[in-house]
Amino acid sequence: MEELLEQVVSLSNINEIIDFISDELKKPVILESADFFLLAYNSYYINHFDAANQQTIFSKKCPLSIFEKFVEEGIIDQLKTIPTPFRVNQIEEIGLNQRVVVSAKHKDEVMGYIWIQEIEDNLSDEELDFLYKASFHVGKIIYKKKQLKQEKDEEAEELYKKAINDQFQTEKELKAAADKAGVVLPAVYTVMVLQVVDGEDELLDDLKETIRSYLNLKDNISHVLEDHSNIAIIVGSVSRKRSAMAAASELINRLLTHLRSQMLPLIFIGVGNEYSSLLSLGKSYREALQVTKAAEITGSQEHIPYEYQKLGLFRYLDQIAAKNDHLQYVNPALLLLKEKDKESHTEFLRTLEIYLVNNCKVKPSAEQLFIHQNTLNYRIKQILDMTSIDLNDFNTRCQLFIDLMLMKKGGYKS
Repeated sequence: MEELLEQVVSLSNINEIIDFISDELKKPVILESADFFLLAYNSYYINHFDAANQQTIFSKKCPLSIFEKFVEEGIIDQLKTIPTPFRVNQIEEIGLNQRVVVSAKHKDEVMGYIWIQEIEDNLSDEELDFLYKASFHVGKIIYKKKQLKQEKDEEAEELYKKAINDQFQTEKELKAAADKAGVVLPAVYTVMVLQVVDGEDELLDDLKETIRSYLNLKDNISHVLEDHSNIAIIVGSVSRKRSAMAAASELINRLLTHLRSQMLPLIFIGVGNEYSSLLSLGKSYREALQVTKAAEITGSQEHIPYEYQKLGLFRYLDQIAAKNDHLQYVNPALLLLKEKDKESHTEFLRTLEIYLVNNCKVKPSAEQLFIHQNTLNYRIKQILDMTSIDLNDFNTRCQLFIDLMLMKKGGYKS
């Protein structure tokens, strides 16, 4: 096997390397990048590729259904943590036969994955050792290609940052800069912002990796930008027939599914309006920031919608908060209820909040609070007896809800 390894190291073309490995091991081989794009493939017999391989070859990337199954089965986590070749058992529902996979690394960084489908017999220990040693050369070759791509990505990032900061005077000027940088611009797009509370570095890195992997698996023209504890994502499409807002909503659902429940309160998400004019990138970005700002003020996104177009009164929350701070105003009725909750371990503020959210309807409010309707009615009666609140007045209800949201900023958490 040492002689075979020397032959691998003598090659600098990634396709030739994969062809050589496949021919010597007499098994189908697929090479994917770290973000699951197809880089090269070869089979001793073409009909040996299983359904999963065929889908990957056809789409030039790992299909989303297969990627999600790998996440569910813990295979993605194994790829990150197991340095040597390991077996992945057959998964019939995605057409995956048993195979061996090894991470191709360079300077301790995963550059890609080499997948070898085990046809008839399993790889021997000697062959697994050869594959492991060859993987480092493969990682080095991918690294060199990645360096060239990174230079182009940096040009794209600079272009989008300038666009978001309104530094282009005309769309013609922006398109000329994109052509020069080799950037394919979307026909329709929205800007999504993810704000990581307190700038948790580990969570930020996990988010970036998940977002890039997911976007690379979608037929979108999208880009990810970083700004301290914020991640800005241009979610776009090459066709105006496809909704960028729908793509953004799907991305949010994928993120919420991927992240552990304890991480969710550490992230605020905002989505700007959808536009086709590229000069509106900055506008969509600022709209997304207004959503995360509203969530930041309340300390939670429980009642804050993700989309700017659904923000409603919360659009002015920062201005109301600033005015209240200036006037040192706190709703006296809510302050009284807060003190009562603190003294008697009651839940008057939470009860009032959910009651208002449900338009003062007893049944849905009681269900959300997990209490009997009679218990809710009794609590509301207590609240009204203690305060001068008039829940029959629409303006009062609106004011109460806004004041409740702003009180969260000062320490009340539902």
